[in-house]
Amino acid sequence: MKWAILATGTIARKFAGTVNAMAEAGEDQQVIACASRSLERAQVFADEFGIPRAYGSYEAMAADPDVEAVYIATPNTMHYENAKMCLDAGKHVLCEKPFTTTKADAEELFALARAKGLFIMEGFWIRFLPVHQKMMELIRNGEIGNVVFARADFGFTANGARRVRKFDPALGGGAMLDIGVYNLGFLRMVMQDADPVSYSIVSHMSEYGTDDFSTVQLVYPGGRSANSTVSIGLVMPHTAAIFGTKGAIYYDEFQAASKITVAPVDKEAYTYESPILFKGFEYQIREVERCVKAGMNSSDILKPEDTIAITGLMEEMLKEMAQ
Repeated sequence: MKWAILATGTIARKFAGTVNAMAEAGEDQQVIACASRSLERAQVFADEFGIPRAYGSYEAMAADPDVEAVYIATPNTMHYENAKMCLDAGKHVLCEKPFTTTKADAEELFALARAKGLFIMEGFWIRFLPVHQKMMELIRNGEIGNVVFARADFGFTANGARRVRKFDPALGGGAMLDIGVYNLGFLRMVMQDADPVSYSIVSHMSEYGTDDFSTVQLVYPGGRSANSTVSIGLVMPHTAAIFGTKGAIYYDEFQAASKITVAPVDKEAYTYESPILFKGFEYQIREVERCVKAGMNSSDILKPEDTIAITGLMEEMLKEMAQ
């Protein structure tokens, strides 16, 4: 698949590096173009990753007839307009998380992709990790019985210019909007794609007016519950645990997961491992290619309703936090 990368920041570097590694391993993936608001920045990025075409505007890149799919790596508040532009230009889209900042915008983009016969998906890359796929299989098969409670913690500290960008409300900053999708999306997988019936949230607001810490208690159908804690101002582990009536599943690292420990109550605990091959993005890249070749408008693994539900949930939470 012939990719273009829209924007050239940190996450774009990870994507470009992943595609190059896949190509070196013999997979039919290539980044043929990149774009920045500055041609100079685009050219530096292109030179570093061996990309043949650099554009000084997003619009010029979207007009390139050889580009099949675009990876959108702009700040959170720009995702909707950038994705819409690419769809209007006839390109398939993989848009970095969070997909959009409102549920209505998410619904519109999926509808537009269907109308144009194109593919679009949120770049919620952890959904496709083999370890998470195994976890969902174990839950479906009753390995730990019925899930009763789950928790996910994810945080880090942001400093310098990165701190300003991570907290800037104009760029969709704050812990919940920037990284909350990891926890909430993971818990949705654990709860077999069920929507919570209620939630309560406690947040700490930064000097920028966005949250640097948020913890959410969620209640799901059947009396199941979960806790999500995210921070971009505290040093936190990236751990998760799932507790069922017949055992538990533990993650030392759930975001870039390569291992889980399964502890059934009636037999010895065991470990399931599946090391990430490159940088972790390879699994969602393969999913885009699979779906495009099959003529699909969206993934049946990370479904539109999954993205729309999490987007809407975060939108509700952010409104409550702002009160």
